[in-house]
Amino acid sequence: MDASTRLIFERLGADGCVEEVERSIALETPVAIEVNGIGYAVLMASPVDLEDLAWGFALSERLVTTADEIVECLIHPHDEGVLVRLTLVEGAAARAVERVRHRVSESSCGLCGIENLEQAIRPLPRAKAGYSGEMSAVFAALDALREHQPLHRATGAVHAAAAYGADGTIRLVREDVGRHNAFDKLIGAMLRAGDGWEGGFALLTSRCSYELVEKAALAGCPLLATISAPTALAVRRAEEAGVRLAVLARSDAVLLR
Repeated sequence: MDASTRLIFERLGADGCVEEVERSIALETPVAIEVNGIGYAVLMASPVDLEDLAWGFALSERLVTTADEIVECLIHPHDEGVLVRLTLVEGAAARAVERVRHRVSESSCGLCGIENLEQAIRPLPRAKAGYSGEMSAVFAALDALREHQPLHRATGAVHAAAAYGADGTIRLVREDVGRHNAFDKLIGAMLRAGDGWEGGFALLTSRCSYELVEKAALAGCPLLATISAPTALAVRRAEEAGVRLAVLARSDAVLLR
């Protein structure tokens, strides 16, 4: 599947001149994720690397903890979007049913609201291993990433999530219109391949939100680097999980926490 298309625009210059230009535009497609026959979620995503997306999403949603809990992943393109059918082992499928129940529960008593708040900020696993390299490797990572973002170079409209070794050597990159999707694709690709972080880190071309910190913690990533700033909740969740942060990463400086 393609991740971009070509469209004609009118370009207005500062001098008032107008000319027609053609450029690449990123595609954004509804991706419906079905888990053991249950409609679980619809994501707006770049329609590439969708099996990686589904695997990473399943891990980030805490539906699975290991690759062997995913039995099958089938991709079905449609005119309206893409249907992704995940088949999980029995125990993982039960977790999916429970998560759907929390999403759709409604009550006037307020108790279900409290229950859902507890679900929103659930305890995170502590990092089993820390980052084993020098923090200066983040600078090398920034330089290397530019050459591994073909979709962003073409469209200027997508995020990247990249895995690096402890020395800042790039290992794997995924791109998507959504920063969460890009990270899920990276996590899913690593899960499918049986790859661990091996003392390395992730670099994301986005702000450091608490959801991204949670994805890093659940994937066992010891260090999360982002090009933009964190939220206060992201910092708090990172500290709870023992995930090191390197934020506002620029070619000349980076903030560490």
